[in-house]
Amino acid sequence: MNLTQEEWIARFEEDDDSLILDVRTEDEYNDGIIANAKNIDFYKGQDFITELEKLDKNLNYFVYCRSGARSGKACEIMNELGFENAYNLSGGILDWGGDIVSP
Repeated sequence: MNLTQEEWIARFEEDDDSLILDVRTEDEYNDGIIANAKNIDFYKGQDFITELEKLDKNLNYFVYCRSGARSGKACEIMNELGFENAYNLSGGILDWGGDIVSP
């Protein structure tokens, strides 16, 4: 599900059972992240799927990338793997108006 930044933040702040997932490359991740984000590189192919399968499918996932494209695809993959709630940040970190921190 694609959410605007406002919707994404509001849902995340209401949610005690969630994880922020950054699906950018390691280099992109090291340039700065949304606080507390876990990195799983979308471009790792099967390793990306393998890492996703280790996650708790009962949690709610707030997913982002650079522009929202990779994270949108990641959410589709997560839904196919049985994750109930994967929320894509429309516009990605490029449109993010909140704080960006060092990983």
